[in-house]
Formats: sequence, structure tokens, C-alpha cells
Amino acid sequence: MKAVIFDLDGVVVSTNELHYRAWKTIAESENLPFDRTINNRLRGVSRLRSLEIIIQNAHKDCTQKDKEALAERKNAIYRESLSELDPCCILEGVQELIEGLKEKGVRLGLASSSKNARLILKKIGLAERFDAITDGNDIERSKPDPEVFLKTSRKLNINPRECLVIEDAPAGIDAAIAAGMMSLAVGSAKECSDADMSVESLSQIDVQSITELKATR
Repeated sequence: MKAVIFDLDGVVVSTNELHYRAWKTIAESENLPFDRTINNRLRGVSRLRSLEIIIQNAHKDCTQKDKEALAERKNAIYRESLSELDPCCILEGVQELIEGLKEKGVRLGLASSSKNARLILKKIGLAERFDAITDGNDIERSKPDPEVFLKTSRKLNINPRECLVIEDAPAGIDAAIAAGMMSLAVGSAKECSDADMSVESLSQIDVQSITELKATR
């Protein structure tokens, strides 16, 4: 294993509550049904696809232009809330793992469907710690499509089969498998039986376990 590719939200930092509040504001303004169950279906999904999922539950007809306008309104609300982020928001075990992998000479990538990934990394002080970053501005297809991971491995110049993906969403684990990469499921994705390894928190994993990990498929 020569590279580790981190997902962002739910792995490095949790902005799920910020997303929830932004989508709830949009849903209430448009009289759309929205709750935390629906919000959970949006994990790892692009902004426009997330809106389509919300609208689908309401059986509401919207033009593409309407959808794009609503998605941009949501993003404006969400980006404003990012002012709340700082290094204290980094999830437990992340910084220690990054430093340990760096010491071992492991290449580090970040792959996220979010178009705000670079802004978030800057806010929490980790923008310079990754050797390659791929976000929603760089891809056409969201997870479970493997595009975001494959692009990151190419930027790292590492064979996909020598990469480990750390993900907190089942769609992300599916994307990693589709990319031919090993996977570590964390948090809400820990029940994914197809992952090569599962933990509740990155504080529970040590660098040696990761660097010695071999694919189970």
C-alpha cells in the first residue's frame, strides 16, 4: 500500500450538520419534506443530485434552471456557515494518522464530491498536508462512480491497487471497490461488509495496520 486517499466529510471533518441546516432552510422555503432520514441519503452525493433526491420525495416538478438556482442558494447558505470551521473541527485521530503516514513515506490524497473541499481544508489548516486533492470541480460523476478516486490516484502517480481509500459512506466504499482500491470503512460505513477493514474512529487504527493492509478481494 503506497497511498491513502481520504474522503473529506465524515472522515477528516464533519460538516454534515452544516449541510443539514442549509438543505433544511431550502426545503422549508420551498415547502419540501425534509428530515434527517432524507439527509442521510445525501451523504457522498453531489449537490444537484442531492436536490433531486429531496424533490423526488415531494413529487414536485422543477426545470433544470430551477434546480440549479436552488442548488446555488443552498451552496451560498452552506459556504456562509463554513466560517464556523477551524482546526478544532478535525475529527479524532486524523492528524495523528496523517503525520504517521507521512513519516512512513506514504502518499496522501483527498477525494471529495464537494466543490468546497479546498476551502474547508484551508479553514481547518490541512490544505498543505495532501499530495493531491480532487473535488467536485474536477469530476463529472459522483460516488459510487470511481472517477474521483481514479483521478486522485493518477495525480499521485500510484497504481489504484496500491491505494487505500478511507470512507464513511457506503457509496464511497462501492466507489473504492469499483476503482480496484482497498478500503477502510469508518463511522457510519463501518457495517459495510465489502470493506477491507472497518473502525468506528480513525483513533482506533494505527499506521502499521494500514501500511500492511492487503486487499481481501
